[in-house]
Amino acid sequence: MKSALRNAYYFTLSRYSLNPNPSLLHIVPFISTFPSLPSVLSRNHPFRSPLCATLMTGGDSDSPQTSPSLEKQFEKFRVQLEDSGSLRERIRAVVLEIESATRLMQASLLLVHQSKPIPEVLQKANSQINVLKDLYNKLAEVVRECPGQYYRYHGDWRSETQMVVSLLAFMHWLETGNLLMHTEAEEKLGLNNSDFALDLEDYLVGVCFMSNEMMFNETAS
Repeated sequence: MKSALRNAYYFTLSRYSLNPNPSLLHIVPFISTFPSLPSVLSRNHPFRSPLCATLMTGGDSDSPQTSPSLEKQFEKFRVQLEDSGSLRERIRAVVLEIESATRLMQASLLLVHQSKPIPEVLQKANSQINVLKDLYNKLAEVVRECPGQYYRYHGDWRSETQMVVSLLAFMHWLETGNLLMHTEAEEKLGLNNSDFALDLEDYLVGVCFMSNEMMFNETAS
């Protein structure tokens, strides 16, 4: 049994050696001087994934440096965002005042459904028209600081303007029995300038809202 294993061992060694009578002494030095694969990888070529290499180096060795022109572009963009946010806050402050005046006008017009005299109701409601006119002039001055950007900020006062037009149209109908025209609504609010005018869609939506008040008034009477 031992002789068979010995013969197999020497046969295997003879396949990888030029010496017809190889001995273990010839092979061992060669094997001992040849490094193993794991030792080569760990010593000379350590394996690291791209993510690990980036984390260990802090991501600075291979990442390109930000160019000065790109930094200027981001700085300019940041300034524009801050200016836009500041302008929007000022617009919103004026819109809140418009909402307050609109609620007072609406509260006055509710008295018409309680069989109050129409001239008395209109007198209280008309007192808010000049207030709204001044507020819209103030709003126009704020928006003019950013020329050509009317529709960029238009959504900040769209719904409030539609409600104002609705109340003005209802008051005009109570007083004259006629429909308030677009130009008449602009004149009441002082919105005659081309750079800040009464949007046609806001006028039409406001007139549609006014029809609800007309139906409610006819039902109450």
